[in-house]
Amino acid sequence: MKAIQIHSTGGPEVLQLADLPIPQPGPSQVLIRIEATGVNFIEIYFRKGVYKTSLPMTPGSEAAGTVEELGPGVTGFAAGDAVASTSVIGSYAEYALVPAAQLVKVPDGLSLECAAAAMLQGMTAHYLAYSTFPLKKGDTALVHAGAGGVGLLLTQIATAQGARVITTVSTKAKAGLSREAGASDVILYENQDFEVEVKRLTEGKGVDVVYDSVGKTTFEKSLNCLRPRGMLALFGASSGPVPPFDPVQLNSKGSLYLTRPTLWHYIATRAELEWRSGDVLGWAAKGELKLRTEHTYPLADAAQAQIDLESRKTTGKILLVP
Repeated sequence: MKAIQIHSTGGPEVLQLADLPIPQPGPSQVLIRIEATGVNFIEIYFRKGVYKTSLPMTPGSEAAGTVEELGPGVTGFAAGDAVASTSVIGSYAEYALVPAAQLVKVPDGLSLECAAAAMLQGMTAHYLAYSTFPLKKGDTALVHAGAGGVGLLLTQIATAQGARVITTVSTKAKAGLSREAGASDVILYENQDFEVEVKRLTEGKGVDVVYDSVGKTTFEKSLNCLRPRGMLALFGASSGPVPPFDPVQLNSKGSLYLTRPTLWHYIATRAELEWRSGDVLGWAAKGELKLRTEHTYPLADAAQAQIDLESRKTTGKILLVP
């Protein structure tokens, strides 16, 4: 099978197309033939060596495809089933293994490309809006990277819950996409100070929650945008890790809450995985959650896909199609 391999950490050039044997499923594993693979910042972090792993490795974890073979002890799935997961081991490939406990079926009416686009970012948006800071009618949220994959989905989910959503984006074109997703106000952060704008838009009160996937360049001002006892949910670091800071700032800025959540802790049980994936894939199948999947790349162009993701040239979800 064709797969992307990394033999040393570094720039996009370390992503090399290779011929590898098709893996064989072990106990409690399922072999799937991949139809679409999600491209995410976490693979960039592994490629650069920010997150440590043994080499060589095939990156990736999110994919959708069809069941090819079941390992010993697997029940509930059959060859040919349309499935998706955020735990596909080495998903930058034509075939990959998935722990059966982390695999879900794709509902009728939803394409495998859309399923791959919805899983990681959709469930991230779901846990942020339903569990990390459960939004309710009347709440106001600030969402950074409002035209990104999570940003567009989170905006839709938050507005469906009755929250007001303010977003930050880099261009007028992205602002249009963010407004289409339901944002009440969009801040062009390259031309406007988002902290000043948020204070103006909230009449000095601040927002209830900031959902921040950017990190280093937004962290301090994100804290300043919060109302007293508001929460900063720092769920990514696309601009780099946040430097160490004194927690007493949370006191002085209004007894604030800070959390650094990750999806894996919010789908740790089968029940939570089925809840979040069931909602997200179900909404997508019904057209209630709009997905942007226009950025697709052949597997051999994985390096370019990561370059475009990192340079903010895309909106919505980036997919590799083997």
